[in-house]
Amino acid sequence: MRMTLLTLMVVTVAFACEPTFAADLDLSKAITIGSGPKTVIEFTDPDCPYCRKASKYFDSRPDITRHVFFYPLPRHPKAKEKARYALSQMDRATAYHAVMSGRLDSVQKFEGITEAGTKLQEEQLEIARKNKVNSTPTFMINGRIIVGFEQKKIEEALGR
Repeated sequence: MRMTLLTLMVVTVAFACEPTFAADLDLSKAITIGSGPKTVIEFTDPDCPYCRKASKYFDSRPDITRHVFFYPLPRHPKAKEKARYALSQMDRATAYHAVMSGRLDSVQKFEGITEAGTKLQEEQLEIARKNKVNSTPTFMINGRIIVGFEQKKIEEALGR
């Protein structure tokens, strides 16, 4: 009995450290990119090199619909401003690609950041926190959580 209880406690602690995605994840707060039949939920940082590699990979997949939430990491000082910039634009998908491509890395001060874009970035950050996301990139694909740009795991989760 002790062994079973101890095992249960270890498993519970292990799962408590993993990101968990609620069924009521508000995708209306995400940037939606693509219109393919396979869905990827993505938590990303615009200055994370692995996030940028993942973005480029997913851009090559027409079979994907992505729902992107920004999760700017504190060690990337311009990431939050880039996220707010992208979320302030009318065409958020195009702005997302601009920040993720690195084309805006030399911008010193982003013009056009709106109150609505700032609020949306804060809401996305809260969604990430509620779902225990603490690193980037983090993906949810077919109920699987993949932390990091693990292309092989991503392709397995997508069924390819």
